Amino acid sequence: MKRTSRDIRVANRFEVLRHIVAAGVVARQEIAVETGLSLATVSNLVGELIQVGLLEEVGFQDSGGGRPRGLVAVHRAGGVLAGVDVAETYVHVELFDTGLNVLASVEEPLHPQENRPEQVVAHIVSSLRTAGVQAGVDLDRALGVGVSVPGQVDRDGGVSVFAPNWAWHDVPLREQLAAELHLPLYLDNPLRASVVAELWFGGGRGHDDVAVLTLGTGVGAGLAFHGMLYRGATNSAGEWGHMTLVMDGRLCRCGSRGCVEAYVGAPGIMAQLHDLAPESPLLHPDDQTATIDALARAHQAGDPVAVAVIGETARYLAVAIGDLINLANPEVVVLSSWVAARLGEPLLERVRALLARHALSRPLANTEITLCQIAGNPVSLGAATFALEGYLSAIGTGGALRGAVPALGMPSLPGRRPAP
Repeated sequence: MKRTSRDIRVANRFEVLRHIVAAGVVARQEIAVETGLSLATVSNLVGELIQVGLLEEVGFQDSGGGRPRGLVAVHRAGGVLAGVDVAETYVHVELFDTGLNVLASVEEPLHPQENRPEQVVAHIVSSLRTAGVQAGVDLDRALGVGVSVPGQVDRDGGVSVFAPNWAWHDVPLREQLAAELHLPLYLDNPLRASVVAELWFGGGRGHDDVAVLTLGTGVGAGLAFHGMLYRGATNSAGEWGHMTLVMDGRLCRCGSRGCVEAYVGAPGIMAQLHDLAPESPLLHPDDQTATIDALARAHQAGDPVAVAVIGETARYLAVAIGDLINLANPEVVVLSSWVAARLGEPLLERVRALLARHALSRPLANTEITLCQIAGNPVSLGAATFALEGYLSAIGTGGALRGAVPALGMPSLPGRRPAP
């Protein structure tokens, strides 16, 4: 897509704010050096952000005999951002200040029968209102609400195109939320939210080519190339979980057979446990979380069934990650989401031991593989960042007012290394 001068200005605005959030307190001259932008450009962008209340002047820095340098920081009282992580089994909401510090965190379970759009919308609205009360803030002050939903998403249209876990097709989710929430709304996918969170605050920070693998009920890959979030032609890039791993293998929720997700997602791990030990007390047929938690505890205690199941999961995962490394040649691969968090280092160590069998030696030698280290919920954090992005894109258009931002974001997010 051809980028206009406004697209470039919005991207630069985002990059400047991202650097200030990371630095805490910083001089304009330092921002210019770190971002590679001219001092005049940085000064203009900082002025805009001060004018709309996102930044504030916080004093001066001695410049070694010259004129003192003015310091700026995020104005943390400049507004509220909301990030919503809608998963197959829960709705998790976090409220943030404009420095992306958590103000409140609320989670409501989603029961298996609660799979209709209006039920999910009700949980989102309820969780947001509870979070507002918990934080003692008026949600009408929110700069925006980012909502992550699983599956394929038309983010510009605000439509859940396909969510296989609920058999959703072309659900106008943003429109349904807008009937309850009179706030700027930004709809996207957890893969995109996860990689944005890692670029800003996690293992992707300071890197250009990053893959974030979400291992939960569903499985996918958030991708960033050249420091930019990669979406693909229809915002569908990263469906790594639906690459074929085993010909004519297990049936996947997408309708195909042998997908990566069918072997390393929570239901796939449960199927492996059932195949190996159908009467195992570790297996909770109707509770994914309880099963994965039991496996993690049993593995730590040396239980042979748990060791075998996690070993087999690692074997499949190593093949799938090896294929991804050979294809995309990332600098960093981050294992994220709740299954990765619960199985943790034992799973990662086994995967690392097996990867040399499946990935080419040169790209593998230059790939760091790690667990997500972000405290809290990275999807909610990434979703809130989409809301911040949308607010920044409206500055100068007459839309950068509370509750008046159009529900559109910019094409991609900056995450490049600082200029030398």
